[in-house]
Amino acid sequence: MLFHPLDFLIFAAFGAAMWAQYRVKSTFTKYSEVPVSSGLNGMEAARKFLDREDLHQIKIEQARGVLTDHYDPVHKVIRLSEPVYGRRSISAAAVACHEAGHALQHKEAYRFLMIRHKMFPMVSFASGTAPFLLLAGFFLQSFNLMGLGIILFSAAVAFQLITLPVEFNASSRARDFMVVEGIVASSEEKQASRVLNAAALTYVAAALISLLQLLKFILVFSQGSSRE
Repeated sequence: MLFHPLDFLIFAAFGAAMWAQYRVKSTFTKYSEVPVSSGLNGMEAARKFLDREDLHQIKIEQARGVLTDHYDPVHKVIRLSEPVYGRRSISAAAVACHEAGHALQHKEAYRFLMIRHKMFPMVSFASGTAPFLLLAGFFLQSFNLMGLGIILFSAAVAFQLITLPVEFNASSRARDFMVVEGIVASSEEKQASRVLNAAALTYVAAALISLLQLLKFILVFSQGSSRE
C-alpha cells in the first residue's frame, strides 16, 4: 500500500495542487494592487451584498492573516483577512463578495451547502480516523480494518466533492452581484473572475488528490482480498 503505480498520478496531482496554491496567491497579490473603480473596500462590498439580500444580521469582522477569509454559519459572521477587509482593490472586492455569497447560500438553504454542514461532524471524525485504520489494516493484514478505513475515507472524499459546487456557486453569485451593482466595472470583470477562478483551482486539486488516493486504497484492498 505504501508504494503503488497509481502514486505517479497522485504525485502529479500534488504538483497541480502546489501550482494551484501558487496561482491563487500570485493572482490575489497581483490584483490586490489594482484599485477597484467603485472605490469600495472589501468590508463595504460585502456589506452592500448582504444588505441587498436583507442579510442585515450578518456581521463582518476582520481576521488576521492572508487568505483566511471565511463565512461562519454558526455565529453568522463573515471574517475577512487584513488585505481584504480594508483594501479597495479588485481582489478584496472579489473575495469579500464570494464570502457574502456563502451567507446568501445559507439564507436560501442551498442544497449542497446544507449537505456539507450536516456531513461536517462525521467527516471531521472520519478524516482523522481513516488513515490509522488503513495503516493498521495493511500492517496487520486485516482487511476488515482496511475496509472500514476506506468507508470512512470515502466520506471525506464525498465532502470535498460536495464542496466544489458550493464554492463555484458562491463565486458565480459574487461575480453577478459585482457586475450588476457596479462594484466592478465591465472592464474589471475578467480580472475579478481570475481571482475567483484561481481560488477554485485549489478545491479542484484537493478533490482530485483525494479521489486518486481513494482509488489506490480500493485497488490495494481488492487485490489483497483476491489473494485470500
